[in-house]
Amino acid sequence: MRTLAITENITVDGSIEMLTDWFDPQAQSDMTDVLEESHRQDDNADALLVGRRTFEDFRGYWPRQTDDPTGITAYLNQVQKYVVSTTLTDPMWDNSTILSGDPAEEVRALKARAGKDIVLTGSIRLAHTLIAAGLVDEYRLFVYPVVQGSGRRLFPDGFEIPRLTLAEAKPFRSGIVLTRYVPA
Repeated sequence: MRTLAITENITVDGSIEMLTDWFDPQAQSDMTDVLEESHRQDDNADALLVGRRTFEDFRGYWPRQTDDPTGITAYLNQVQKYVVSTTLTDPMWDNSTILSGDPAEEVRALKARAGKDIVLTGSIRLAHTLIAAGLVDEYRLFVYPVVQGSGRRLFPDGFEIPRLTLAEAKPFRSGIVLTRYVPA
């Protein structure tokens, strides 16, 4: 069974919704250690799972980058992308597959296939659905040293996980800290 890992950039106060400019993927030049960790995780994954809105945001930005020193564009162009959507009919991006059925069932089937990690990023509604369905095997949180004061959170309101086990805590020069948790 493949691992489904939710990887999110998150503020100290728990927001994953970017309402301000606290996260800029192209400003990673001063955070080479964070970028190296991100690439290490990419090497262990062969599937990116996103909802339609995140997919459209990515598709509208990343393929258009022609001089991307971060390597993010190259990774996103080659990785197999799965987009959960009942309205999208043509992904218009190479290596993209639309999953139009029940999200939990589609992801269960995807996890049962042979392969490396499946990484979900962004896609707050989809993350909430898969968390509630008990399908998440790991939470990889890049905690940014900012307080946004508002924004949607990783976990749905009222949802409880009695205990998570810390698998790793790794600080970076920028003050960002990667925390990896697995269900206990």
